[in-house]
Amino acid sequence: MSEIQIRSARPADLPAITEIYRDAVLHGTATYEIDPPDRDEMTRRFHSITGDGFPYVVAELDDVVIGYAYASYFRTRPAYWWSVEDSIYIAPEAKGKGLGKILLQQLIEDCTALGFRQFIAVIGDGHEGSASVRLHLSAGFKHSGTIKGSGFKHGRWLDTVLMQLEMNGGAETLPGSPPLRT
Repeated sequence: MSEIQIRSARPADLPAITEIYRDAVLHGTATYEIDPPDRDEMTRRFHSITGDGFPYVVAELDDVVIGYAYASYFRTRPAYWWSVEDSIYIAPEAKGKGLGKILLQQLIEDCTALGFRQFIAVIGDGHEGSASVRLHLSAGFKHSGTIKGSGFKHGRWLDTVLMQLEMNGGAETLPGSPPLRT
């Protein structure tokens, strides 16, 4: 039996990443995008994220990318530079097998090593029983708030759940230089 491999994403993965995200846009509510971006736009986003030094990883099974995840700034204004947000997408055939947990754990390890203080999950269509909320709770994230009716997709209103994980002492100590900004 093959094992899932987690590795840094590379440009050759973009066709699979684009297709996984396309499915999430068209059929899911994890992202509030309505129209799937094309490969050129996904390539631009990939290079923007990786060019800034953020972790961007894929899960691979038998040389096929079945999921991906990346971290990026929670917000780009300078006071937020110690906080990151995660994005995790899984191919439909790979959902429900614990892949999200493996990818999230890798991001937590990478972002902790980089020196970030807060890891924020902005969960579209968040509710208590949603897979993403359960995933983040299992990784130690705490509920920070809910924005009711913040999105409208697939004919219904969606709530956004905010969850947070403190890393590297969180807000208990003064920070040094912002990660990835030295």
